Amino acid sequence: MKRSVLLLSGAVQFWLAFGGASARAQDLQDRPVTPPPAEAAAAPAAEDEIRFTADRLDYDSEADVVTATGDVRMFRQGDRLRADRVSWNRKSGQVMAEGNIAVTNPQGDTAYGDRIELTDSLKDGMIQNMLVVLDEGGRIAAQRGSRDAGGVIQVEQAAYSPCAVTDSNGCPKQPSWQITAVRVTYNPADHRIRYSGAQLKLFSLPGIPLPAFSHSVGGGSAGGVLTPSFRIDRVNGVEVAVPYYFALAPNRDLTVTPHVFTSVLPMLEAEYRQLTETGALRVIGYGTYGRRSDEVLDSGETVNSERSFRGYIDAVGRFQLDPNWSVSGSLRLQSDDTFLRRYDISREDRLRNNIKVERIDENSYFSIDGWAVQTMRTGDNQKMQPVALPAIDYRRRIQEVAGGVLQLQANTLALFRQEGQDTQRAFASAQWDLRRVTDWGQQVTFTAYARGDVYNANDTLETTIASYRGDEGVSTRAIGALAVDVQWPFVGEVFGGTQRITPRFQAVVSPHIANLSLPNEDARAVDLEDSNLFALNRFAGYDRFEDSTRFTYGVDYALNLPGVEINATVGQSYRLSKRETILPDGTGLDDRLSDIVGRTEVRFRDFVQFTHRYRLDKDGLAVRRNEVDATIGSRQTYLLLGYLRLNRDIDAVEDLQDREEARVGARVQFARFWSVFGSATVDLTDRSEDVLSAADGFDPIRHRIGLTYEDDCLRLGATWKRDYQDNGDARGGNSYLLTLAFKNLGR
Repeated sequence: MKRSVLLLSGAVQFWLAFGGASARAQDLQDRPVTPPPAEAAAAPAAEDEIRFTADRLDYDSEADVVTATGDVRMFRQGDRLRADRVSWNRKSGQVMAEGNIAVTNPQGDTAYGDRIELTDSLKDGMIQNMLVVLDEGGRIAAQRGSRDAGGVIQVEQAAYSPCAVTDSNGCPKQPSWQITAVRVTYNPADHRIRYSGAQLKLFSLPGIPLPAFSHSVGGGSAGGVLTPSFRIDRVNGVEVAVPYYFALAPNRDLTVTPHVFTSVLPMLEAEYRQLTETGALRVIGYGTYGRRSDEVLDSGETVNSERSFRGYIDAVGRFQLDPNWSVSGSLRLQSDDTFLRRYDISREDRLRNNIKVERIDENSYFSIDGWAVQTMRTGDNQKMQPVALPAIDYRRRIQEVAGGVLQLQANTLALFRQEGQDTQRAFASAQWDLRRVTDWGQQVTFTAYARGDVYNANDTLETTIASYRGDEGVSTRAIGALAVDVQWPFVGEVFGGTQRITPRFQAVVSPHIANLSLPNEDARAVDLEDSNLFALNRFAGYDRFEDSTRFTYGVDYALNLPGVEINATVGQSYRLSKRETILPDGTGLDDRLSDIVGRTEVRFRDFVQFTHRYRLDKDGLAVRRNEVDATIGSRQTYLLLGYLRLNRDIDAVEDLQDREEARVGARVQFARFWSVFGSATVDLTDRSEDVLSAADGFDPIRHRIGLTYEDDCLRLGATWKRDYQDNGDARGGNSYLLTLAFKNLGR
């Protein structure tokens, strides 16, 4: 009896080996068999022993056959088997399990079948009508299978699919895609399944032949061809991209993608990824050889340049050296201004390069940073773009200083240009904040701020706008400010919910500062809005500081009802000083009394999100800034709306030009797995808003419309995109993209 138990242990092992590769092509549906429960599988005392139960155990002494029948259950080291009948012929050495067989391994993979036969060597055998359901969701079926003495398994008339075989109501359905094959071979040595005479079947469509196809199984990865992509556009013609994946190591991989076009020379793309114990690195590169047609005459005629290398590199990495220190960086460069748009890689107009060393702890921050920018904007001179190196920043927070919090900062920056102004800056500052709550519930914050600056500027006349230049040579500046900020919230119940009304008042005192004697590199794009209304300095950077004495007042409102949330803020400021301000006309801060700014946010459950930001002219309440963002709908069907209009009438400063733009996007799921989507961006700016604008008041920038099918294991889509703008050889026009992605392949 002991030997029969060990033979059945071998049967379990044989079945588990088939759990990675074998199956039956005609039926991937679930079998009406319940695997033995895990709680019944108590571990045997010895590794080669099996605990089993059966309704009946018989021994035929004449035939020398041991038979267990009636819901036979066997357990060995986490492996479980259930069958209607298991027998062992001691004369022939044949071991056979029959009827409603289910085998589960410790990983949760379950195999089903009608009949399994083994020899008493436990090395080879045959199996019929088999289904394997993997714990991660994939399944394999086959009419018959075999394993040789070396452990290599072959199954015939097989099918594999990771897709669901039942619908939302639990009724059987065909998988979205499956691979059928005359023969499937699984070699456990390399954990890979290989197909012979295979076809890829999508839904009920005719199969696509796969002359040579294989994929890895289990949690590892292996090299091979990935899903290709297809695209058609006006400039490059038909594009076919076929990625090939190289698994270099468990923590490193490389994907090489040739792009073949009908109208231009091929392009090669490569992506390298690496994960280490301290961080991660990713490098993407593109390269081709072609003609740069990026010079356009006033007549619209394109001047063809000579053929040369064209390419782009994008590298990013971050490494955490210890709990406090980290190193990060990014490198982004392209060969010419139009390469990214020409091949629809990106529509960015600036590429930022950065390297940074940081140290962060509970109360301090230190960084050494470097920046460089490559511009692709029409008319921009690359030699005028600054390189920031080094940019050093140190900050420290000290608790309980005179009852408040003291924040210290030291900062230095050096900007260099090949052509244009060079600037170096260093400053040290201290800010003390004391927060208290009065007996009446008012939140009062006292602030004291002091800073000293040293600047050095060269070639200042190279800067076109005089207010940005500063004085040639070394200049110094001292800054001081005192502020008090009072907020008085009133909270109460209303309409079955809670409302909060918070009046707010701030007073800031700062002496006159000689701002214009210093260069302005980082505080050019100033505009009054709700986010900086109560800021100590409403300039964005360090190069300008808002002086004089001013009062700022406003009110915050919040309403919280079941399923509804409303937040709003509105405010204005008044400056006591009568001297001329350095703030440009149209910023909302150029007069003693500022414009009125506000923000309103409305949210209804997860169905509606609405945000409105605005600025109203103090004199006639004309709308100077009008910005709307709205999301309406569910995750499956939604509408996105965006609108921005800047009507500030600022003509003297290039960084503050007026704009008007509308954006719309939508997705409609019209069936369980089917959806249509679209988006569009329209430039509504005209020459009355921006004299340099080429738009006529309604100038579409781009749009896209697409159809997508996506279920648990397949994504299939078609997209039509149109770009309305030309930039050198990146011409506007139509493009069409077909996407096909197989999810969970190898599960």
